[in-house]
Amino acid sequence: MTSVQEFEKSLDKSDKSVASFEDRSPLRRIQHFLHSTPAAIPAIVLIFSIIVFGVLKGERFFTAGTLTLILQQIAVVGILGAAQTLVILTAGIDLSIGVIMVLSAVVMGNCAVTYGLPAPLAVLAGFVTGTVCGMANGFLVSRMKLPPFIVTLGTWNIIAAVNYIYSANETIRRADIEATAPLLGLFGASFKLGSAVFTLGVIMMVVTVIVLWYGLNHTAWGRHVYAVGDDPEAAELSGIRVKKVLLGVYGLAGAIAALAAWVSIGRNGSISPSWAVTDYNLQAITAAVIGGISLFGGRGSILGTLFGALIVGVVSMGLNMLGADPQWKVLLTGVLIISAVGVDQWIRKVAG
Repeated sequence: MTSVQEFEKSLDKSDKSVASFEDRSPLRRIQHFLHSTPAAIPAIVLIFSIIVFGVLKGERFFTAGTLTLILQQIAVVGILGAAQTLVILTAGIDLSIGVIMVLSAVVMGNCAVTYGLPAPLAVLAGFVTGTVCGMANGFLVSRMKLPPFIVTLGTWNIIAAVNYIYSANETIRRADIEATAPLLGLFGASFKLGSAVFTLGVIMMVVTVIVLWYGLNHTAWGRHVYAVGDDPEAAELSGIRVKKVLLGVYGLAGAIAALAAWVSIGRNGSISPSWAVTDYNLQAITAAVIGGISLFGGRGSILGTLFGALIVGVVSMGLNMLGADPQWKVLLTGVLIISAVGVDQWIRKVAG
């Protein structure tokens, strides 16, 4: 063996030893773990938040009533966040998801109370409305190749205007709903387990997340969603029908927004077109981002979105119990969003 060959062999051994050292470093292991388990960070932050506010408020915060009240408060946002998660996983975003929910609720209420249709048909009309709005977004994104941000910003304005024009900005009262279509308030029904109070809306949120988690992690459809978000061109070359996947994802997100509308009617009792001024879009995106869903697409767990919604709910409840200025919630939410994006960038270096 020549001296040059021996030198090259020694360099090769050195490179391997350096790589082995890097692979064994604790920081690198943590990075790999978080990359493979995206819901871990929001789960840790959620537990930490509960402990902190529990210590500050003691037994008052740790009561079953308080913790289940948090679940009730995030039920609508949790379902909307699940819909937003599907879109973000494809490297898109849906700024219209909140107003799709409001319009679906208004359609349900008018069909049942104003037009006198049977409640099941009214609910179906709301789901059709949400799905059609979602598929319109999907068509513009997948077929027309328009940027999701611009498309959904435009449809947000269109759907919001349609909502006010169609409803004449009139609220449908709780008494009218209870008298003509009690089915619309179904998800407001509650039951007790000890001192804990659960609503059917909370149960539906959990069921929705579990079903979508299974679909994303254990079906071909779920693998295609992640593949499209990670690299649409590579997904197309591998035989995945990218346009069909995108159209389906946006349509499903619209249908889930209609489900959130039904749950929202149960929680609020009445139906108001002015719900559109509540920034449900931002709340859904916040839950997804804090939950570890990468805005670059292709990475994240829908369980993380549920944890993200719970984090915001815990922080809001904890600060309210402490009597803090409401702006502290806004501040902490902003810090969590920026931190989540920064951590996502760091974790993505593993894949790079």
